[in-house]
Amino acid sequence: MPYLYQDSKPRPAAHPGGARATHSSGKGYEELKRECLRRGVLFEDSDFPACNSSLFFSGNPPIPFVWKRPGDIVKDPKFILGGATRTDICQGDLGDCWLLAAIASLTLNEKMLARVVPLDQNFGPDYAGIFHFQFWQHNEWLDVVIDDRLPTFKDRLVFLHSAELNEFWSALLEKAYAKLNGSYESLKGGSTIEAMEDFTGGIGEMYDVKVAPDNFYEILEKALKRCSMVGCSIDTNSAAESEARTPFGLVKGHAYSVTGMEEVSYRGRQVQLIRIRNPWGQVEWNGPWSDNSPEWRSVSPSEQRRLSQAARDDGEFWMKFEDFKVHFDKVEICNLTPDALEDSTAHKWEVTIHQGSWVRGATAGGCRNFLETFWTNPQIKLHLTEKDDGQDDCTFIAALMQKGRRKLKKLGAEMLTIGYSIYESPGRDGHLGKDFFRYHPSKARSKTYINLREVSHRFKLPPGDYILIPTTFEPHQEADFCLRIFSEKKATTEDLDENVAIDLPEPLHPTPSPQETEEEKQFRALFEQISGKDMEISAEALEYVLNAVLKKTKNIKFKNLSLISCRNIISLMDTSGNGKLEFSEFKIFWEKMKKWISIFLQFDFDKSGSMSSYELRGALKAAGYQLNNYLLQLIVLRYSDEQFQIEFDDFLNCLIRLENASRVFQALSVKNKEFINLTIGE
Repeated sequence: MPYLYQDSKPRPAAHPGGARATHSSGKGYEELKRECLRRGVLFEDSDFPACNSSLFFSGNPPIPFVWKRPGDIVKDPKFILGGATRTDICQGDLGDCWLLAAIASLTLNEKMLARVVPLDQNFGPDYAGIFHFQFWQHNEWLDVVIDDRLPTFKDRLVFLHSAELNEFWSALLEKAYAKLNGSYESLKGGSTIEAMEDFTGGIGEMYDVKVAPDNFYEILEKALKRCSMVGCSIDTNSAAESEARTPFGLVKGHAYSVTGMEEVSYRGRQVQLIRIRNPWGQVEWNGPWSDNSPEWRSVSPSEQRRLSQAARDDGEFWMKFEDFKVHFDKVEICNLTPDALEDSTAHKWEVTIHQGSWVRGATAGGCRNFLETFWTNPQIKLHLTEKDDGQDDCTFIAALMQKGRRKLKKLGAEMLTIGYSIYESPGRDGHLGKDFFRYHPSKARSKTYINLREVSHRFKLPPGDYILIPTTFEPHQEADFCLRIFSEKKATTEDLDENVAIDLPEPLHPTPSPQETEEEKQFRALFEQISGKDMEISAEALEYVLNAVLKKTKNIKFKNLSLISCRNIISLMDTSGNGKLEFSEFKIFWEKMKKWISIFLQFDFDKSGSMSSYELRGALKAAGYQLNNYLLQLIVLRYSDEQFQIEFDDFLNCLIRLENASRVFQALSVKNKEFINLTIGE
């Protein structure tokens, strides 16, 4: 199914209080639960049934799983037992450590946890086998309901589980997230920051530990104090190294969560420590400051209690911050308030959200390496007007997210390689053309193009107007995207998607000319030969006339015009309503035709007889039609072939449709939606 352009006008950030119900019945959690209690049945979720398709999309389970409700697994199931903590998260037989690391970070903030995991759920008297959880998705909070049937093998949970065998909140949360993304298998492999954002609606940043700023310890400390979610990992050099253990007990290619930053007095000096948690619930660092290391003998018992230090194999451990920088490579921070990484003065950041699409043949132009199509990508203008306090520049974070790719895994979709470039605005309105990008370098850009769900970076630029171009790396790749701009001071954004505008010459009317040109004489002779004395021809005759003339025209490699085109020509030019074309009407049309041929040849760069659909915006503008992205994408879907080429016959039909629609548009001042219907037709 093709992607269609979405209105990318800026919109405010979403709030969790208005989470949208997502069940196919249209009913929310409370209504579904009441129905089950009234009928005396346990809820069964038809949207995410207890079957293999909810588990794996690439094949059958490796072992015979049995779906069971918690009450069928243990005698006394509990939703939450003794509070939801990071020790409730133990990884099962699914490669979703990235998700588990985010859940562990989520438990460090009670308010945030209660938003994602509503705490008024239990296995008590009003138990109905239904639970619900809330997630952020692309500037919208969703309420996801599930039944409590969980995959088991030999009466043990197969995937995420709690260390307490009768506690089930974490397993049910994983199931709800699997439903959101289509299946459990869709959760294999990912970035911790992805789940962090889905739990908070925050914005993520990634740091390379080896080149982190000098104040990196303070950055992490402040992030945790502001309840930001923090994850870390060790890079792998090959697939064979994935989840390989180092001599110090660390796991490569594995997602850990950072749960604490503290300084401790050790032998008369302060030592910076960082607390890390392995979501496996075991396998820990065995170097200095590990659970049983000799360093702890020189720390007072009161200090150890303050740090909750205990020698137990629970997956959580302390290490010296300097050792952390040596052994770990990546840190991901999800900022609930982006200013948490700046000075300690809290203030509200400005947030703007844009939704859009890359559509093959129209707005999927690829990165700057592909200049011929790069300019066709969506373009967002950013107005930076206020400097940061005490600074000469303006700070903002630009985060580009591709939407729904994880859910599309079962259809073979992978994460696309995405990024963006930022240019200084030339000071004029409207979609910037190819020549602008040919001669102007970018002012800033995303650090890299990468196949992650989101690419984000923090920038400092002088006040002014800038153009941000979100793109995939390769052209012709389709996806929906969400672009978020967090600015420290007041900033505004607008989409350079052009308004619909029509600039056509006044229509010509049949008038007798004092002397016919040689061209008109040839046409008259053809007309007399085919039509007879009335000098009117049908669509079939018009097809013969036009193709005969075009075959004799130099520099034209068009294929024959179709009968449909000729019928459309008559519908455009027939003033008498008799379904035929008079010679005087034909002469007027031929003047249009010559102009349209000239435009087509201008944009048929390789003189092949067809035009790239990416050039359609410019060609239509030359013909007097300024279209927005939505109209342009619909027209490309209607008139281009699989190679994104448009033959002259299709170009002609498009222009005839547009001119017919524009007459109604100008006469009735109809709205864009009606103009679209008139333009595209059936």
